[in-house]
Amino acid sequence: MYSGELEVQAKRKALAVLQDEINRILNAVRDLSSLPELIIKSDKSEVKQVLERIKNTEDEVEALRRKITREIADVGGLMMNRENLLNTAYTMDEIAGYITGIAFKLSNIKGATLKKEKIEKDLSELIEQAVDQIYKINEIVRALGGNATVAIDLAHEAQKMERMVDEKYRSLTIKVLDEVTTTKELMLLKDVVEGIEEMSDKCLQVSDSFILLALSL
Repeated sequence: MYSGELEVQAKRKALAVLQDEINRILNAVRDLSSLPELIIKSDKSEVKQVLERIKNTEDEVEALRRKITREIADVGGLMMNRENLLNTAYTMDEIAGYITGIAFKLSNIKGATLKKEKIEKDLSELIEQAVDQIYKINEIVRALGGNATVAIDLAHEAQKMERMVDEKYRSLTIKVLDEVTTTKELMLLKDVVEGIEEMSDKCLQVSDSFILLALSL
């Protein structure tokens, strides 16, 4: 088999694994979006189940990242942009880790704190923006298999979403600092908000990586 055919096959396999990764991450961030309401309702059983699902998803994403690493290693120097593919897979693995960390800290915040000045509403909106951003990445991966131009356009849309997350993050940070007086709750909530913003930055990195991949396919 020609080296070019091996490279094409390897890229297709890698894209399939990336698609599987982002699907699982999307499910995890949707679970994360349900947490604020569950915390206010004091539904400890459901909160525990959500945390378990998110942690399991992180483990699954890590396993997929190892899989794509092995497949790219098998092709070796025959594949162009292999470093970009690997960096993308590792960054997506980091996104799954962020979701787990955010969920854990959020689950330790009291419902009464989230009720202050509608913090829960703003926090839910911030998480939903992150959900939309990850959903856009999901669309990008699917587009990469057929239309690189569409994938690039979608990546630019994801970049605009990251700027929206930044704006929401800043306004919510100010509200948290103004309204939350308990040190422990303030630290946890500040970490949660910052974690979502940092996760959004990782999503932006993935979007940039997919532009490079689209140009090479």
